[in-house]
Amino acid sequence: MRVIGLAGWSGSGKTRLAAALIPVLAARGLRVSTVKHAHHAFDVDTPGKDSWTHRQAGAGEVLVSSQNRWALMHEHRGEAETPLSELLKQLSPCDLVLVEGFKRAPLPKLEVYRAVVGKPPLHARDPNVVLVASDDPCPEARVPVLSPDDLPALADAALEAARPIGDVIASLEAVLIAMDQVDHGPTQ
Repeated sequence: MRVIGLAGWSGSGKTRLAAALIPVLAARGLRVSTVKHAHHAFDVDTPGKDSWTHRQAGAGEVLVSSQNRWALMHEHRGEAETPLSELLKQLSPCDLVLVEGFKRAPLPKLEVYRAVVGKPPLHARDPNVVLVASDDPCPEARVPVLSPDDLPALADAALEAARPIGDVIASLEAVLIAMDQVDHGPTQ
């Protein structure tokens, strides 16, 4: 399993690019999974359904299964947000994981950049950005810049830049340990 992030400001086209890249990668015989970060409250359940009723009653986890799919919902119930490293560990084996969002995480990232969004490019400050998809030529970029419409080239570059999941998890966990030491001092 290999991992690459899709990072960019809101409105840059991350979801559109992910939705366009997934079938290109799948057509090559690759199994692709995604992890999507949401900055707001969201719900995948429907009020009034049994699973919703179970969660409302206080269940910490609810697993719903049918012949077509299964889904596990985990309620934080006031706990901290689950770190990306733990989320990646929950995935079933696949060939490539596209991580949308988590723009500050230390993982290889394909930045989706559009100047019309009015925000500065991430690639100027983030050494983890290894590739840019942009309708702007970005002459100052230190990494390759490809058109967001050149899906075969983006798929090739993303696969080349993706890193093994174990390496990504180790990098993410090292940051968590360092942050904990800053907050609480070194552990003995």
